[in-house]
Amino acid sequence: MSTINITDARSHLPELIERAESEPVFIERRGHRAAVLVSPERYEKMLDALEEIEDIAAFDAAMAEEGENIPWAQVKADLGWT
Repeated sequence: MSTINITDARSHLPELIERAESEPVFIERRGHRAAVLVSPERYEKMLDALEEIEDIAAFDAAMAEEGENIPWAQVKADLGWT
């Protein structure tokens, strides 16, 4: 993990892009993190992981709902799968 200020980042962008292939690069503005540069592959993995977490949370919320259970045979019939 690397950190660089925004002024230096402007003049070293090609090198930072290359470094981001192996580690995240944080860009600071006035001493505070303003952005992070990551490789496209890492970004896609992060999005996939976030989607998986959201799916798990939605499943857990659905399972926690009270109500009548619908038999699988009825679901298939309602969807026209039978």
